Amino acid sequence: MRVALFVSCLVDLFRPSAGFAAVKLLERLGAEVVVPPAQTCCGQPAYNSGDFNTARELARPLVDALAFYDHVVVPSGSCAGMLITHYPELFKAEPLWQAKAETLAARTRELSAFLAEHGGDDFIDASFAGKVAMHDSCSSRRELGVLDQPRALLGQVSGLEPVELKDAETCCGFGGTFCVKYPDISGRMVSDKAEAVVASGADLLVSGDLGCLMNIAGRLKRMGSPVRVYHLAEVLAGMTSSPGIGDGAIENSPLAIAEPEKP
Repeated sequence: MRVALFVSCLVDLFRPSAGFAAVKLLERLGAEVVVPPAQTCCGQPAYNSGDFNTARELARPLVDALAFYDHVVVPSGSCAGMLITHYPELFKAEPLWQAKAETLAARTRELSAFLAEHGGDDFIDASFAGKVAMHDSCSSRRELGVLDQPRALLGQVSGLEPVELKDAETCCGFGGTFCVKYPDISGRMVSDKAEAVVASGADLLVSGDLGCLMNIAGRLKRMGSPVRVYHLAEVLAGMTSSPGIGDGAIENSPLAIAEPEKP
């Protein structure tokens, strides 16, 4: 099967190792993985800001670029949610494009959902000796219903002990443009989330959404927490020996929103 990997902007620009991990996992399924060079931003920031015209301008070439593959897999719940849920809504006044968007939506899956559907019970060949907490992004959990799939996959990692976060269903405060428009509220939310991560006793925090991970990693770093942060794909692919998110320069990114330091 030919699988198009829609990498997402944040993975491409800030954490390409998550993309390479996704390729590794998909190739274990026997997939021919292609990263279409014409892919661009899915238009989610514009869509969330109410700029539907710009969102449609970005969506049209992407719909065409992803049209020739058996499956489209996205290592991001928010971008997958955009393609699956919002593209058909975006083109509801344009029947031709709506039909194209619905066809794309039917072939698109968030990464962990796709792996759970196609990988089987003994698909993962990785190990980690420690406690791992899963953060569910709002898009994955609420838009796509992705909840049990990543946990089932983590259960196949040898030596891994799963722990659950208090108020796991609560947003981390990133929310794409939300963290820019409402930084004080976002800062409080990510502080609460980071405190829940520390209280869980986890050695690692994982998620399928890099925006959430950058946000939480930035706050954990400022708290002086030793908890390491990885994209789910990196743990499943056995790539936890490399530096985690926040262990390098990534926490200095303007997207790594966290509660400001007190003077």
